[in-house]
Amino acid sequence: MSATAPSIQREPLVSRNVAIAGGVVALHVAFLWALQTGLLRRAVEIIVPATILSEIITPPQPKVEPPPPVPKPPEPRPVVKRVQPALPPPPMPVAIVDPTPAPNAPTGVTAPQPPAPPIAAPVAVAPAPPAPAKVELPSSDADYLQNPKPAYPPISKRLGEQGKVMVRVLIAADGTAQKAEIRQSSGFERLDQAALATVQRWRYVPGKRNGVVEAMWFNVPINFVLE
Repeated sequence: MSATAPSIQREPLVSRNVAIAGGVVALHVAFLWALQTGLLRRAVEIIVPATILSEIITPPQPKVEPPPPVPKPPEPRPVVKRVQPALPPPPMPVAIVDPTPAPNAPTGVTAPQPPAPPIAAPVAVAPAPPAPAKVELPSSDADYLQNPKPAYPPISKRLGEQGKVMVRVLIAADGTAQKAEIRQSSGFERLDQAALATVQRWRYVPGKRNGVVEAMWFNVPINFVLE
């Protein structure tokens, strides 16, 4: 019986050592597998940011409100002094006219005053009319013009036609005849046309108004007389 007792006590000790050794080997295998697959790295990445975020986030500070404004004291109102109105002066005594004359008052005769002479109304003086413009009519008698005498129509000479023709001519500022028309006829068409053609060829001294040369109408008489 003493020989079998030690063999019974060794079996539990051996099995426990085997279990411990197997567990250590299993832990190393699991650690190596986790290291290869990146499971351990993911666990570290998940844990580290959580700790960093927990350190960065800080609680919000309480909002400090500004103190309410101090109300401004009301300004004092100006004191208005009331001025007492001045009292009106007392009424002056009024003299009463007594129509009864005094017994010793001198009497006189009042002569009527002559009426004042009437005041003459002021006479409106009309403004003086402007001085008439000085007009110098054109002329055809100047020697330097050298105007020829009108030609007597030969037929009128044979027939004994004669008379006076008045021709109205518009003299330009340069002394030329611009227009011509019969103002008074001689009674003969040939004499009238001869006078009209003559005055249109002539040269003239132009007319002037207040010393300024301007175009002007002028009457030129032409006489046709048989000698």
